[in-house]
Amino acid sequence: MAANPEDVIYMDVPFGRVVIEMRPDLAPNTCAQIRRLVRRGFYDGVPFHRVIDGFMAQTGDPTGTGTGGSGHPLKAEFSSVKHVRGIVSMARTSDPNSADSQFFIMYADAPSLDGKYTVWGEVVSGMEYIDKLKKGEESRNGVVVNPDKIIKMQIAADVLKTGAKSNDKTGEAPSE
Repeated sequence: MAANPEDVIYMDVPFGRVVIEMRPDLAPNTCAQIRRLVRRGFYDGVPFHRVIDGFMAQTGDPTGTGTGGSGHPLKAEFSSVKHVRGIVSMARTSDPNSADSQFFIMYADAPSLDGKYTVWGEVVSGMEYIDKLKKGEESRNGVVVNPDKIIKMQIAADVLKTGAKSNDKTGEAPSE
């Protein structure tokens, strides 16, 4: 793992583990807030409430309505990083400084978003599991009925500290 384990998120979804490398060099305040929320368990059980095939998957609202958050809005931290497949960026209202806890993961390139949303990370493995998320209806702007949920989000450094190497009692790697 090249990145600092403090800047790596493990996001478990129903299909497997997604690994996100945070970019505090681009969005230090946003990354700090995401890290705090992850450590509080804020995202555990939160639905992917809006998923548009060929565009993006959005989560981070515990109410599942698209209007909820943590109650701590952030100032925008725009950068020149392009919104391409695998980029993780903050959702917001028309107010550029309204991002809070909701974020989206890009399925495809969307140049119209570049420079207008805070990019804070990138999926470095497990994008195939994001591809499998239940999609929303086009007629409802991607709102998903009975959506897939985040099972658990963790900071890699915390997982490494607990020594979660294997699930057997000896701590040795399982044999084939």
